[in-house]
Amino acid sequence: MLIVACISGHGYGHGSRVAALLAALQKLEPHCRFVLSTPLPKKFLNQTFAAIPHIHHHCQWDVGVIQADALASDPLATLKALDELEPNLAAQVEKQVALITALRCPGEAALVLADVPPAAVLLAEGLGVPLVWQANFGWDSIYQELGGPLLSWAEQSNQLYRRGAATLRCPFSLGMDWDLPLKQIGLSAGTPSFTSLELRQRFGWGWDKQKTALLSFGGIGFACTHQLLEQWPDWGFVVTDPELAKASNARLLPADLRPLDLMPICSVVITKPGYSTFCEALGQGLGVIAVERQGFAEAEVLMAGLKEHGWHRQLSLAAFLAGDWHLDTPLTPPTKPALTRGGEIEAAQFLVEILRTSNSEAGVI
Repeated sequence: MLIVACISGHGYGHGSRVAALLAALQKLEPHCRFVLSTPLPKKFLNQTFAAIPHIHHHCQWDVGVIQADALASDPLATLKALDELEPNLAAQVEKQVALITALRCPGEAALVLADVPPAAVLLAEGLGVPLVWQANFGWDSIYQELGGPLLSWAEQSNQLYRRGAATLRCPFSLGMDWDLPLKQIGLSAGTPSFTSLELRQRFGWGWDKQKTALLSFGGIGFACTHQLLEQWPDWGFVVTDPELAKASNARLLPADLRPLDLMPICSVVITKPGYSTFCEALGQGLGVIAVERQGFAEAEVLMAGLKEHGWHRQLSLAAFLAGDWHLDTPLTPPTKPALTRGGEIEAAQFLVEILRTSNSEAGVI
């Protein structure tokens, strides 16, 4: 079986949940082969997909939303980027169809998994194989919310999404009204590479878990000063920004580790509303302090899901920048039990079913 994963370059969260799914699929079907078609950085792919043998094709299938930083969207820059990408898609599809056709063994079942670039369906149609979306939102919903000239892109994205074969619907999801067969899946997230004891020994970390916070705003990051951390001298912070690592009570995340890998020594993560970070925190039993995010429709539904299922606090941007984090105040408890893990296993089983059904109907297997 051959899986071509078209992954949005908008953020690391798309890649993280694809990695969790492919790892489950590899256990279910050890002979499955994987192509990653994405502009995500090689360093991220090497860390996140380290245990999954794959071929990487550097391709940009979507724009997502251009951001000034981790919290702010730039609709005009997004529109410009969409206009620049569109003329290049046809040639990219043609090239990728030729490359993947050459890779595919005679009679080999194949499928395109997309998270969640609308144009990925053009590749699937060029290859003559089914496409399954994995998502908690589509860019149609995001562009619809931004409005203005992006409304036409919302409609175009929606029409492309409707040409898929099925949708794997993740938790914390927007509407995704695409009139496709739908499989609701549970919480899926990666697994830390080390135990708490191994991390403490390797990282030289002496802070108590209940007084340790992970401060991470994803790949784009968010500029703030290390003095904010020093307002909380009784707390230790694992940070992803070298500027913040200047604080006496902070340590920079090692280059060969992911934020997820440091979660076993932390009790809380301070972050933006982001799908994979929320899922990873829930999966590891961490509380979440989320800084408000404007201009991105997904943020509201993410926060609603977090309030239902996770220990949480929401900070205004002003409160965050003032260091008014209330770290010693207990987090607000969830109103419903935490989501159970295993979504990646459900998704992997669904993909195998789609592969076998659609390819047998086509006379491939």
